[in-house]
Amino acid sequence: MKKVILSLAVIAAMGLTSCKNEAKQAGETATAETEATQSDIAMASAAFGVRGNCGMCKRTIEKAANGVDGVASANWDVAKKKIDVSFDDTKTDVAAIHNAIAASGYDTEQVAGNLDAYENLPECCKYDHAMEMNQSGTKASEDPHHGHNH
Repeated sequence: MKKVILSLAVIAAMGLTSCKNEAKQAGETATAETEATQSDIAMASAAFGVRGNCGMCKRTIEKAANGVDGVASANWDVAKKKIDVSFDDTKTDVAAIHNAIAASGYDTEQVAGNLDAYENLPECCKYDHAMEMNQSGTKASEDPHHGHNH
């Protein structure tokens, strides 16, 4: 009689173990589906003007934009004075990206660059505050009357 009870207990324990494994697998599948849904979130994109001069400016501007939580990519075009940004609009918005770039010392179409940060930029990065932004890519004509308007 003891052997029968022991056998039933072992079989029952095995049955419980397999149920737990099935439940665990079902949980893992649900987690995988949730992760897939999160990666399917549509990214928003924006393009706007940012003043700057050179490759050092490019690194600083892109670093500032990429530092905003939710920004997936940022690419500033030196010739066009324009940045293209992709971001998760559930985590951030365009205004936050403008503010981050301005805080690094660079003017955007919507926000003037922080003057203290601007003063700390390398000489080659001190751009003309009247320069055109979001250009077509052709070189703007040089106007000797445009200076730094602080």
